[in-house]
Amino acid sequence: MFAAVPNPIPARMKGLNRAEICDANFQAFVRDWNGTAQSKPAPTDSILDGSLLDAQGFRELFASQLISRHLDLMARVLRVQNKVFYTIGSSGHEGNAMVARSTRHTDPAFLHYRSGGFMAERFRKIPGMDPVMDSALSFAASAEDPASGGRHKVWGSKPLWVLPQTSTIASHLPKALGTAIAIDHARRIGHTLPIPDDSIAICSFGDASSNHATAQTAFNAAAWTAYQKLPAPVLYVCEDNGIGISVKTPDGWVARNFRNRPDLDYFHADGLDLAAGYGQVQAAVEHCRRTRRPTFLHLRTVRIMGHAGTDFEIEWRNIDELCAVEAADPLLRSAAIALESGLMSKDDILALYEETRAKCFAAAEDADSRPRLTSLDDVMRPLAPYTPDRVQAEAARFDYADKRIAAFGGEAKLPEKQPARHLAIQINQALHDLFCKYPETLLFGEDVAQKGGVYTVTKGLHKAFGNKRVFNTLLDETIILGLAQGYANVGMLPMPEIQYLAYFHNACDQIRGEAASLQFFSNGQYRNPMVMRIASLGYQRGFGGHFHNDNSITALRDIPGLVVGCPSRGDDAATMLRTLMALAKVDGRVCAFLEPIALYMTKDLHEAGDGLWLTEYPPPEQAMTLGEGRVYGEGDDLVIFSFGNGVPMSLRAARRIEQQHGWKTRVVDLRWLVPLNDGFIQAQAARAKRVIVVDEGRRSAGVGEGIITALVEGGQGDKPLRRVVGADTFTPLAGAAFLVIPGDDDIVAAADALAG
Repeated sequence: MFAAVPNPIPARMKGLNRAEICDANFQAFVRDWNGTAQSKPAPTDSILDGSLLDAQGFRELFASQLISRHLDLMARVLRVQNKVFYTIGSSGHEGNAMVARSTRHTDPAFLHYRSGGFMAERFRKIPGMDPVMDSALSFAASAEDPASGGRHKVWGSKPLWVLPQTSTIASHLPKALGTAIAIDHARRIGHTLPIPDDSIAICSFGDASSNHATAQTAFNAAAWTAYQKLPAPVLYVCEDNGIGISVKTPDGWVARNFRNRPDLDYFHADGLDLAAGYGQVQAAVEHCRRTRRPTFLHLRTVRIMGHAGTDFEIEWRNIDELCAVEAADPLLRSAAIALESGLMSKDDILALYEETRAKCFAAAEDADSRPRLTSLDDVMRPLAPYTPDRVQAEAARFDYADKRIAAFGGEAKLPEKQPARHLAIQINQALHDLFCKYPETLLFGEDVAQKGGVYTVTKGLHKAFGNKRVFNTLLDETIILGLAQGYANVGMLPMPEIQYLAYFHNACDQIRGEAASLQFFSNGQYRNPMVMRIASLGYQRGFGGHFHNDNSITALRDIPGLVVGCPSRGDDAATMLRTLMALAKVDGRVCAFLEPIALYMTKDLHEAGDGLWLTEYPPPEQAMTLGEGRVYGEGDDLVIFSFGNGVPMSLRAARRIEQQHGWKTRVVDLRWLVPLNDGFIQAQAARAKRVIVVDEGRRSAGVGEGIITALVEGGQGDKPLRRVVGADTFTPLAGAAFLVIPGDDDIVAAADALAG
């Protein structure tokens, strides 16, 4: 069926690059075709005998394939002229257009970067949209790019429900599964979806990516879900071209690895042949939609023209092998189908081919003339939206009095009518409140349901709100955060729990590479609001070691757009949680709430029984403003900046410092670690004579550097200053832990040094 590129290369092709060879080979194949054509089929007739694809469908799919191909060819030519900035193409993968045709534009799609055919075909679902111009704007990094606003070359579209992906390999698979699960879960909690109830989630990736740990955890979680008879309508599309950049996938590996995997239903389709493959793709899509089970579609493809424009395969790949790959070009087979069926003549095909080329180049030249991002403000605009008045109003909104009375078991049992309590209790009360306020809120993670969490912080939530809203997951932080993104994608407000801060590092890329980047790379069109709760930091006694006393906060502080709050006492935790939920609800923000484990049950401050670290529960209409700190004392001789465990330590140390040096001291609890409130920090230091920064993070990577930078940039850097900080080491077990994290004595010693 396929035209083989002769070897050696004909004289007419010598000196051409591989893209030019593929271009010339297609034209030569059409001109030289000498087969027998059938009589022209009617639009609703099968394109070939036995095919489930009709002639009209074939014509449109073929046109979508040509659009994808000429976008690639255009990118190779114009990249060297700095008119295009991306050359990872879709050539050889154009058969994924069949997946687009077989699905709906309301089926959320998380796409592989070789998805030009899919996008061109999905654009047909909404009349009036132009895949060529939209793609050209993206290639040109134009500020008018409707997908990302010129921030990245991504396949994305708000009206077509294609959520933009970054280039991180396989990191989109968990959130695709999360979205699929959320689609069916919405009905169980009475949530109205923005898409039809029988939608499925589509997720495409390459054969090489299928081996990635993130991909494997998604497949495992999909099967784990299906094994329990829970709906998970995700269509995983493995576009198998047999190679990952330069590393070959062993022949038969993908089929061997997935064909018989329990609870992951396997289908194979020929992505190189529209007539044969379309029915196979349809079968997989219909199975996924009907059964609501995770489905693995193994789509045969090839990769021609290399991994990207900078990949000169001829330098490392045998010429005979290259020619064989190029001979399997799916556009050659599509041209043959068009000719064999009698649907199109040679002249028809070549005219459409050149017409498509001209349209792509014209669009690219037009896109090159459009505005690009020219200021930092423009670049960052969608990264971290914040509308303070709306957020404050939402955080303070109280219109659910009857619901909370029922949840707490009567008006007399409302938390604000109870005695002062410790941090863990007040977080628990705040969670109950928020579940009454937001019926779309879900809380999930390891051990959070019947057990109530390792530290009983979620105790009673499962009983009060049921398994539909509070539930345990499998032990996999990547999937927990993937689920959170999925629920957020369809309008819910997830509160995933990560059991310990050290465990977050197992799944950091789900926040860094995916959740926190979505608003940025979609130009604010898509959002996945969430409040991620993490039991955090050190100072546990009798239990711990590094994995339960992790003080590595920097991994969170380095994520653009993330909000990070860390309360040290119960009333602050309640008002901070209300604001975090409002930030998620109103501005779509991704938030992290660090709960200091060692302060969960702390009642006393200076001596046993003083009860000074118990707090009353703040009424539900009170909320904390983003960036607002808490100040203890009014002294100007010394100001101590801290957060979390450092706050009660600093208060204890301040009493001793006043006794030893006679200094009147202020202790400043920052409470918000990202973004740091530089203005607040500078104002608190402005009238102080001395400064101590107490940072329970590590010396080379904590919060203290940000505080000191704010002081220096605010003109306060000339004041006597000391930093009390953890050592650059992992936290050991038992008493040795307190040798590597700062304590009360270290703060007093820093004051002695300032006095000396």
